[in-house]
Amino acid sequence: MPEHINVDNLIASMADELRDLLVTRSIDNPVMIGIHTGGVWVASRLHALLNIDDPLGTLDISFYRDDFTKIGMNPQVKPSNLPASIDGRHIILVDDVLYTGRTIRAALNEIFDFGRPASVLLAALIDRDGRELPMAADVSGHAITLAPNCHIKLTGPEPLSLSESILEDT
Repeated sequence: MPEHINVDNLIASMADELRDLLVTRSIDNPVMIGIHTGGVWVASRLHALLNIDDPLGTLDISFYRDDFTKIGMNPQVKPSNLPASIDGRHIILVDDVLYTGRTIRAALNEIFDFGRPASVLLAALIDRDGRELPMAADVSGHAITLAPNCHIKLTGPEPLSLSESILEDT
């Protein structure tokens, strides 16, 4: 169950894996971007643990989603904030829960509207089964299998914790 998962330990482990991956791929000075809202919370902690020079970037992918009819429009649209230029830069994209892959697809579309990065690494705190699109995390804190009617959510920012709920049929 998610309530027994120590989020801080997962993030520390993810930072170690990312550090090793950056060395293996000879990536210096990456840009880290968190997806609102939970991904920004996770990215903020990873950004500090990895001592990344550039400011943390943030994305709100609300206008890039392809599933408005299923989830509805997010009423609290936040601005995206990326470094001046991401052309040719290596990006670490961070989200809290990787599930269907649709959020990541939307995030990639928005990133490419800002420029063409050299590469994008995906880091997800929770890698949940149920992919609808061919997306995979390069680094994840914890893999979990949940029933289709279950939902996992990161709450925060202080403290960060995970909760699971059962969605009612509509």
